[in-house]
Order: sequence, then C-alpha cells, then structure tokens
Amino acid sequence: MLDKHRTTSIATLPQTHGHVPCRPAEARRTVERVMTERCRARDLPCAHEAVEDALLVTSELTTNALLHGGGITGFAVDVDGGGVRVSVSDDSDDLPVTDPAGDEPAHPHPGGRGWPIVCRLASDIRVAELPSGGKCITAVVPLR
Repeated sequence: MLDKHRTTSIATLPQTHGHVPCRPAEARRTVERVMTERCRARDLPCAHEAVEDALLVTSELTTNALLHGGGITGFAVDVDGGGVRVSVSDDSDDLPVTDPAGDEPAHPHPGGRGWPIVCRLASDIRVAELPSGGKCITAVVPLR
C-alpha cells in the first residue's frame, strides 16, 4: 500500500506546536481542538465524519509510533482548505507495512490493519526520513 503514496528521503522535523503527545488519546484531543479552532477561524467546512476520520488516522499513526517506532518524537497538526494534516515522527527508519497475516483468524498477533485504514482515509500520505534518524509520516484527511 505504501507504493501509491509518496516517499521522500529527507524531511525536517515537523513543528510540534509546543508539545509532543505521549499517548494517542492526547494526540486525538489536540487534533480535535485544532480542527475546531481552525475550521471556525478560517470559515472552513468541517463535517463530523471528517473529524472522526482525522481522529482515527491520528490514533493509528501515534499508536504505530509507540508500538513499532520507539515512541512519538514529533507531532504537528494543521488545517487548511485541503484538509487536516497530521504529522507523526518516531525513531524508526522502518516503513509502515500491511500485515496480511493479521486477517487470518489463527494469526497469533492481532493487528496489521492500521496502515490500510490510514491509506483509505487519507487523500495524501508522505513518509520521509529525518536527518537525525527515524521518519515522519504526514497524512492529509479531507474535510469533505
């Protein structure tokens, strides 16, 4: 699934807007607050479904950073006419993958469904290597 999304080699660490969340719930609260404030301030449509999609993408990206990337090292969120842009950085150079075995009932390790969810909900995804090591994944979720 990654092959249909752009991968760049070097990126700068995204702005953290003052704070890097340490848990997905904290990141979701930040995304919801920023979406509410910026959509209102910029008079942008912000459908309830768009908020739910952005929260799910945020949850998946931050959970994956915690489970597979050594933790969340950077976090940024912004809203413009193109959608809500969520960036999550971690210390791992490994690219996200889909675990096809995760769909098998006898698979001993649940999971492997998060990246396909992100790919389905985001209109644009970019994975970039960071100069200091690790990666930054940026996903844009349409406002509809």
